[in-house]
Order: sequence, then C-alpha cells, then structure tokens
Amino acid sequence: MDATVLHAPGDIRLDQVPDPQIIRPTDAVVRVAAACVCGSDLWPYRGISKVSGPRRIGHECIGVVEETGSEVSTVRAGDFVITPFLWSDNTCAHCAVGMQAACANGGGFGGPDRDGDLVDGCQGEFVRVPLADGTLVATPEQPDEAMLPSLLALTDVFVTGWHAAVSARVQPGQTVVVVGDGAVGLSGVLSAAMQGAERIIAMSRHADRQEVATEFGATDLVAERGEEGVARVMELTGGIGADAVLECVGTKESMEQAFASARPGATVGFVGVPYGAEAPITQMFRRNVGLAGGMAPVRGYLDELLPRVWGGEVNPGRVFDKTLPLAEVAEGYRAMDERRAIKVMLRP
Repeated sequence: MDATVLHAPGDIRLDQVPDPQIIRPTDAVVRVAAACVCGSDLWPYRGISKVSGPRRIGHECIGVVEETGSEVSTVRAGDFVITPFLWSDNTCAHCAVGMQAACANGGGFGGPDRDGDLVDGCQGEFVRVPLADGTLVATPEQPDEAMLPSLLALTDVFVTGWHAAVSARVQPGQTVVVVGDGAVGLSGVLSAAMQGAERIIAMSRHADRQEVATEFGATDLVAERGEEGVARVMELTGGIGADAVLECVGTKESMEQAFASARPGATVGFVGVPYGAEAPITQMFRRNVGLAGGMAPVRGYLDELLPRVWGGEVNPGRVFDKTLPLAEVAEGYRAMDERRAIKVMLRP
C-alpha cells in the first residue's frame, strides 16, 4: 500500500510499504477514507523534533473497518469508524477516569506497539489499529461526503480544542482568551462558544483564520503579539484579564502570553505540544492562576461530541481549508509549513 514516510526534515515521501495485517485478536484493519496533517507533524518535518531515520507519520484518520481480530466485538467489517489519535483499551484505571491519553496499555500511531510490532501511521491507505474495542468509535450509519471533514476533526483537532476549554474550566458568561490561531486554536474558539462563553478573544493576525474564528464564535480579534497583545487584552477586559485562557501553541512565548492575559483566579488550559515552554510557578502562586491540560483523551470525549457533530449542531471540519490526494502529501506539508493552509485533509 501507499503510506507517508518522513525520511528527514523537509523530506516527506509516499512510499510503498507492506499492507497491514491482523497480528493480535484485539486488532482491526481500517481502510482510510480521509486523513490529515497535524500541526504537531510539523515539528519533526521542520527538524525541531529529532528525526533519526525513515518513519511512518500521521495520527488522524477515519475510514471503514476491513477486518477484525477474533476478540473484537464493538465494531465489525463495514462499519465507518473514527480513529482517535492514540489507541487505548478504554478499561484500565486511567481510562476509567477519562484519561485515555495515558492508557496503561495504549500507544500512538507510526511507531511500535507494546510488543514491538509496527503500528502504521494514519497517512496511508490502510492502518492496523491495536485494541480496536477500546479505540474505534463507529458512526450511526455511513456518512455522506459533506460530513467527512467534521468527523475527521473528531480524531484530534476539535477534541483537543475542547480539552483546552474543559481544562480551563470555561463557564457560561465568561470572557475567554484563545492563544493560537491554528486548527487547534480555532477549535478552542468553537469549544469555548459551545460551553457558553460570552466573550471570546481570539489572538489571530491572519485574515483567513480570523474569518473562521468569527464563524466559530469569536467576539474580538487581537492581531498583536507579546506585550502589545497582552496590553490589548487588558484594554478589552477593562484591565482585569480573562476568566479562562486556552493555550494552543506550546511555545515559551505563547505560554507567557497566556498567563499574562489571565485574571487572578483564572485557569490556563494548555494543549499545545510544549517546545521550550515552562510553567511560571511563582506567577501562578502570587496570582492564583491555575494550569491544566495536556494530551487530549479523545476517546473519552467522543460519546459526547460525536452526536453533536452527527446531528449538525457544530461543523468543526471548517478548519480544513485544503484537500489533496494522498499522492500530493508533500505539498500538504509545505502548505501548512508555509501557512498557506490552516489544515490539510488527505484523500487516498
């Protein structure tokens, strides 16, 4: 089959690799209907994360179950399924409290499973999904083409934005600041609106992203960064700051901006993959500002969010502004790296 392989920073190729097979009775093989490029995929692509050799890449996909192992009971061949970006058993002590991202028996796509066998990356034609019962979630019926982007957003980006809002304890009537205007930040805007925020200040300086942020519920747009951005937030909030802040980037600068924009007693919900970011413990102590978040436990949120997407209440797939065939995956990475696209959907 064709699958995306990162050979070195900036060197993305579509290679021929072996078709995935059922290895254990808890596995499923999914035929990918749509996959995508994540902002976190850009870290190794840019060389910020170490790339030691060719590696499968991609962790977001939706598709149709082709085959299941003998112990799989919750999905069957022909089901259309959402594949969370981490696989989990959904039964261990961590999963039981909603932390599937820390599953004691789970893992990620594109690397080895717990027994050392390769788990395919999701940017390919097929993918082997370990622990299929605990990971895959079937849709009520076969979706139409128009729904695919929003279902794909449920594998990671929308749910990650939702996790930021939940972690920041967004409440109805609050003022929320969202730091970051990538697909996760925009999903955070949507999530804050869904949780009843009255005022949502989106930090964005790109017209296309500002448009989506406004569609998703942003009431104010702040193009400034750093101290100027914080000053603008303070101006908009009467010198008080935000009741909740969603940090959706992961850099030192974005974390500093998030904390500086928070009012005393607020919580910063962080979901940006951290690179150089540190928690300002002294500032947190003096101002009683909390910090919560991390990797989104996607599987734990799907029972709530899938019906809202399926029922047409929200359209998180709006963050996909470019669709390419899998054969053009290298262009997809370039488009996101050069900020010519918010998020790229790939169709095998």
